[in-house]
Order: sequence, then structure tokens, then C-alpha cells
Amino acid sequence: MGSSDGYATITVTVNGDRQTVSVDVRKALVDVIREDLGLTGTHVGCRTGDCGACTVRLDGAVTKSCLRFGASVDGSEITTVEGLSDGDTLTPVQQAFWDEYGFQCGYCLPGMLFCSTELLENNPTPTDDEIRHAINGNLCRCTGYTGIVRAVRHAAAIADFTAAMPAESTTALLDPMPTN
Repeated sequence: MGSSDGYATITVTVNGDRQTVSVDVRKALVDVIREDLGLTGTHVGCRTGDCGACTVRLDGAVTKSCLRFGASVDGSEITTVEGLSDGDTLTPVQQAFWDEYGFQCGYCLPGMLFCSTELLENNPTPTDDEIRHAINGNLCRCTGYTGIVRAVRHAAAIADFTAAMPAESTTALLDPMPTN
């Protein structure tokens, strides 16, 4: 990462595409994603890590991008909500949210999709309480969460997530700046 005059040049792989951008060192990752990389599916909500609208996967870990400086992710791999699907084919979680009316306005969708996907990768048959725990920290003002829980249950039923189960969870929701 090179820097001068409050700007840093970073290289990141976003949704499989390697990109180099110059960013203000004070700019949050969510703003780098939206403004510098042009990917507006990652939403700006609370800027405090409470709502989940800015959720992405950063080096495999589900992360709230409003809590990270963009300049700190040089060399990282980022998956945004635009990079979840394979072209026009929705992931099982995306399809389940569509089938079960798990969203209305879509503002909460990045957080709900990433947290639900991570849950099912780690626990392919969650209980409703486990689903609610996994989506805790993602605010939805439209659905009342019933459709979201139903959608995650449906995703678990239509897909085999056991092949994707990692050895240990990579959740970075509560610790956006891991020390390891």
C-alpha cells in the first residue's frame, strides 16, 4: 500500500476482479466500495455497525464494512452482495429470500444474505432460535423478521450446505478488527 497526502493506493480483489484504487485514508470501506469501486449494493445505514446494511465478506469473514477503513484492506479479497450469485443464477439463500418474501425494500438484504449464508455453511439445519441469533445485528424495518426466518429455513431445505462447512467459524461481526 502506497500513501501520500492522506491517500493510499490499495489493490483488492472484489467479486473476483482485481482492482487498484487510490483512497482517502479516512474513508470507510463501505464508501470505498460504493464510491471508488461503483458497487452500490452495499448500503450505508448507521455507520456504527448496528444495522448490517453494509455487510460484506472480507477475506472470507462476514464483516460490517462501515467499521473498517478502506485503506486497511490492501491485498484483501472482498465479496459484496453483487458477487454472491453466479451470473443470473441465484444462490440458494437468495432464491429462498425471493421465494419466501424474505425482504421488501432490500436495504437490509446484504447483512441478511451474508449472515444467513454463513449460518447455513456452519449449521445446515438450524433451529428458528439459531436463525434469529445469526441475523441478530441486522435491522429490518419492513418484514418483522418472520419472512426472513422462513426464508433461511427454506434455504436449508433446498440446498446441501454440509459440503461448505468450514472447520471453524469466520464470523467477524463483533470484532471488525481481529488481532490475529
